[in-house]
Amino acid sequence: MKKSITKSEGILWSIALPGFPQLLVGLWFKGTLFVLLEIIINVQSNFNQAIMLSFLGETQKAANVIDYQWLMFYPCLYMFAMWDAYKIALTREEEYAYLPFVLSAYFVTAGLMLSPKVYILGRFIGPVFFPMMCVIPGVFIGLALRSILLRFR
Repeated sequence: MKKSITKSEGILWSIALPGFPQLLVGLWFKGTLFVLLEIIINVQSNFNQAIMLSFLGETQKAANVIDYQWLMFYPCLYMFAMWDAYKIALTREEEYAYLPFVLSAYFVTAGLMLSPKVYILGRFIGPVFFPMMCVIPGVFIGLALRSILLRFR
């Protein structure tokens, strides 16, 4: 068991599976909770099947198998677990460092809700790829907002 992790290590392990960084540093209850919640939401929403279908180019089939009511929980759990891993790795507090994570959770959730209606160049993007694309504006707007708040505090 490691006593500490770096910020990038925490984020990358959390991308692999929420809860792994917490387990890595010995936060057994929190890590186990994140892993179990991820598995429950993943199974109940049929997310793995939708990921597989999306990567095979079957985005409409992916949209048909997804349980959107369950999957709506996923972005906030995923980003909160990632934020928690990042926070664990901090050696000193960074003001407003949570903003890119929070805004990404908001944008991905909105992207998931809008995904059944989104076509780009006439192609249906689906409930996996479009929400993933929504991480980008979430991170950039979060970083911009953080920069503004730090400048004018």
